[in-house]
Amino acid sequence: MASRVKDLENRVVQLEREVHKLKARLGREPQIPWYRRILGQFKDDPAFDEIVRLGRRIREAERRKTR
Repeated sequence: MASRVKDLENRVVQLEREVHKLKARLGREPQIPWYRRILGQFKDDPAFDEIVRLGRRIREAERRKTR
């Protein structure tokens, strides 16, 4: 039983280290909203234009159903 407790203690210590590293990384990143970070990435992308077109078509069809 003592070895299981020691194993758990070691795992908790490792997890605490990882959480500390993650928090440190998050603190360094600029606080820019996600939508600002991807702004313009799909400009002039025909596949994205098609996605937007199809999405609009689906929304319009759903609006017609509710009227």
